Amino acid sequence: MRTFLACTYQEEEVSWLQGALAPMGQVLRVSPQLDELFGLIDATGATLVFVGMDRDNLSSQCALIESLLEAKPLLAVVVMGDGFDNELVIAAMRAGAKDFLTSGLRTSEVSGLVRRITDRLPTLPVRKEQGRLILLFGNQPDADAALIAAHMALQLQRGTQRTLLVDLGVPSGESLDVLGLEATFVFSDAVRNLRRIDRNLIDTAFVEHGSGLRVLPADVKDNRLDHYSSSEVFLLTATLRQNFDQVLINMTGQPDSEMLRNLVGQADQLCWYVDPSVSCCRRNLELLNQWRGDGVKLEHAQLLVDRYYDSVAPASKALGRTFEMPVLATLPASAELRLRSRNQRSPLFHIAPRDALSRALVQLVGQLAPEGEDKAQGSLLRRLARLGK
Repeated sequence: MRTFLACTYQEEEVSWLQGALAPMGQVLRVSPQLDELFGLIDATGATLVFVGMDRDNLSSQCALIESLLEAKPLLAVVVMGDGFDNELVIAAMRAGAKDFLTSGLRTSEVSGLVRRITDRLPTLPVRKEQGRLILLFGNQPDADAALIAAHMALQLQRGTQRTLLVDLGVPSGESLDVLGLEATFVFSDAVRNLRRIDRNLIDTAFVEHGSGLRVLPADVKDNRLDHYSSSEVFLLTATLRQNFDQVLINMTGQPDSEMLRNLVGQADQLCWYVDPSVSCCRRNLELLNQWRGDGVKLEHAQLLVDRYYDSVAPASKALGRTFEMPVLATLPASAELRLRSRNQRSPLFHIAPRDALSRALVQLVGQLAPEGEDKAQGSLLRRLARLGK
């Protein structure tokens, strides 16, 4: 999926672009800070940047375009603004813009123009190899989602994969309780130290489980993600993927937002987390239908049904048909085992490795990462390459 960058403060322009370009890729809003722009271009492989232009900021916007093209000559810049203002159009073309889009232009004209431009662009060098990003999301806050995410991450780590669990689910801090960990470095710290994150910082600051799993939790006192921009989170996840073979992010219970949708587009796999109750399914279906109507790409989404009972309707096949997505797995309730895991601060695999829930979690991760041997070899090569840096 392509990523397009939009450098504008106008939310209407971003929404308009997202609607027009949804079949082609995702649109990520960015600030006019050059270091952030260059970082995102490198992280996303974007070849086209949209820049909003107006009379009030004409000089700085032209300077931005010139600086972008001077540093990235293979980049294409398309300006958005009032197409009936000749001064704006001439200034944009002189600065090096490929074309000028009048805000609100019809979807077919926007997508046609972008397709023509991108088809003519030269192929850029291949980006650094990145680890896989798995996203766990459901539209309803659920403490059990963090428990499931923690065990998925533990199982991924067992497969010789250097794994990171980023737990941003609601309520906060549940995965730390399950894993028996205390964290001093949290997600907000990682965003603040975005430019400094490397293998050394990760090894010293990110809390580590005895299995080798690293965990980056949300701040328990403040789990609001609207403090961060989509571009900051995109840069952070790209950096983390360069340092881990697998990054699993639990976003269950977080409200719909531009950042959440961008993470969905960035993910290699989306596990849509629900339980079989009518109320939970209804809430998730409402959001799912809204996303589909808005053109959010969901081909990589699979349904993960938790606290499932074979003897109680709806059946898993019926849920798959209702949500119109394949069922990845159904996880048994095992309520007593879950409670023991939380209260003892010990993983299910240690307490009852032969329980149906423990076995189902092992099978679930086996489906997510079936090519374990090849990935392990790739993991070793990546580690050797990183050690040589």
